[in-house]
Amino acid sequence: MTKQQANWSPYDNNGGTCVAIAGSDYCVIASDTRMSTGYSILTRDYSKIIQLADKSVMASSGFQADVRALQKVLSARHLLYQHQHNKQMSCPAMAQLLSNTLYYKRFFPYYSFNVLGGLDHEGKGCVYTYDAVGSYERVGYSSQGSGSTLITPFLDNQLKSPSPLLLPAKDAVTPLSETEAIDLVRTCFVSATERDIYTGDKLEIVVLNASGIRREYMELRKD
Repeated sequence: MTKQQANWSPYDNNGGTCVAIAGSDYCVIASDTRMSTGYSILTRDYSKIIQLADKSVMASSGFQADVRALQKVLSARHLLYQHQHNKQMSCPAMAQLLSNTLYYKRFFPYYSFNVLGGLDHEGKGCVYTYDAVGSYERVGYSSQGSGSTLITPFLDNQLKSPSPLLLPAKDAVTPLSETEAIDLVRTCFVSATERDIYTGDKLEIVVLNASGIRREYMELRKD
């Protein structure tokens, strides 16, 4: 008789895709609203995007229970920062805080794959991309989640940033206008939804610029 063993995992992958693009004076962060497990759709209307500060927005895919726990920790740390410094945290400071928070849990990590977008001190768009244990990099664009393997090559083709090894260093911002960036994000998700079963239902787009923050929505395939 073969020995049977029950395997239980503290993690699940609820799928979904996130994209962020930084421009000269704006940042676009987008994700779909489908949350799945295995071949089942749990909900078609779950936002993966949270505003952490006035000029910082995070989109996360992976295990949504861990994502929610991470969001709560970051919100609490930001509230403490506001009480101590009497100001909102900047996007580069929030990027470092997110890295530290993920690294602190590196032996039992948050199973979340994050992109942080916003505006820096000069009002330029900035995007930070992460792995699950806090290694991060400032880039011009990034994609995370189940559809990232489909979207990243397309973004590379359209927006390839100069190498960070080039001297003098060049800005990691894309040459597109805000409207062009939004159209590119829409195209990315329409394409990824055709091939990835974990991406779909609805697209949520958050646009940050000097005049504030706004949200746009677009319907995607529901099958």
